[in-house]
Amino acid sequence: MNQHKMKITQYNSKYAEQTVDMWRDSKEQAIGQKEIHSFENHVYFLDHILPEQFQIDLALIDEKVVGVIAYNEREISQLYIHVDYQGIGIGQKLLDKVKAQSSGRLTLYTFEVNENAQRFYEKHGFEVIGRGHENEEKLPDIQYEWIFQ
Repeated sequence: MNQHKMKITQYNSKYAEQTVDMWRDSKEQAIGQKEIHSFENHVYFLDHILPEQFQIDLALIDEKVVGVIAYNEREISQLYIHVDYQGIGIGQKLLDKVKAQSSGRLTLYTFEVNENAQRFYEKHGFEVIGRGHENEEKLPDIQYEWIFQ
């Protein structure tokens, strides 16, 4: 894959269906259960609910959505990478951008079943600060924190 072709851009709703498709596939693979919300509700969430508190960026390769991250200066709400494009540095590039504009401290939640995500975050300087929070999926999760050193 040509890394230099990847670009990070602010979310635009013209990418809504691609983004939600990718997000659902990635999440399903990560946690082993079907998405509980309908596709339409998911698109609505992405276009209307998420942007109220978070900036959303996409990673694109030739106009194909290969990653999404939703964040503000204190928190990462969502980070999903296309199942065919994992492990090649896309998540790291998105994370580096978010770290650079953060308050110097970021928190996030990930599912306990998602061991790949845990390895990824721990490799990039996040530490566990809590376990077992409420979520719609009814799965135990882990809270992570990154502090700028």
